[in-house]
Order: sequence, then structure tokens, then C-alpha cells
Amino acid sequence: MEKVYSKIKPDILLHIINKNEEINPQRQDLSPETEYLQVACFSVNKEKGVKAHKHIKQIRTGDITQESWLVLKGSIEIILYDLDDKPIAKKTLGPGDCLITFRGGHTYKALEDDTTIYEYKTGPYMGKGSDSTSLN
Repeated sequence: MEKVYSKIKPDILLHIINKNEEINPQRQDLSPETEYLQVACFSVNKEKGVKAHKHIKQIRTGDITQESWLVLKGSIEIILYDLDDKPIAKKTLGPGDCLITFRGGHTYKALEDDTTIYEYKTGPYMGKGSDSTSLN
């Protein structure tokens, strides 16, 4: 797991990159407990799973939209931005790789045709443009 911190405020975690090859059978919580978007990873063997359960209603508040991308197929080049909207890192993600953005900006470009990505973000979703602003 690679943690990307702000250069202008070094104690602020902006992004986490987790590569597919870093996933193991022990649950690894990628997000700090204090973040709104909680992401964990682990691998399981045949016949293993989780007990049936449901989640109970809780009142949560968040002050920013947080987002995660999971590459399923193909590859993407990502550029990550600091709090001042300046680029801070450039990486390539492939199948099974995950990016988590808590704050700061990000962009990606597909490097292969038919690249497939899951995107997750904190909600509720209020429509395009309601939770982001362009950096260009």
C-alpha cells in the first residue's frame, strides 16, 4: 500500500494506492478509521465467506466527497493532485489495483481499449458537477 501525503501540509493523507499483488488472506483496512470512505481488501479461498448480516442505520456526516477506483480490466494512468491543485504523483494501475482519494484531486487516462473500472464514492449523489470542480 502506498500512501500519498500533501507536500504543502505533510500530515494530511490525500490518496492511497493498493496494488493487486499486495492483497492477502488477512483483512487489511486501507482507510484510516477517521475517513468517511472505508476500504478494506483480502483474499478468500473456496467455501470461505462472511456470515449473513445486515447493517444498521447510523447517522453520519461528511464534509467532502471521497472516491475510489478499482481497475477490473485493462490499465489506466492516474495523476494525483495536492491541496493546491498541483500534480503530486503519476502512476499506472492495472487489473485489481485500487486508488482511494480522501482529498486532493485526481484524473485518469485509459491505456488500453475496453478498460473497465468500478468507481465508488460517498453519497448521497446530488448530480454531475455538484461534488467536484475542474482543475484545468
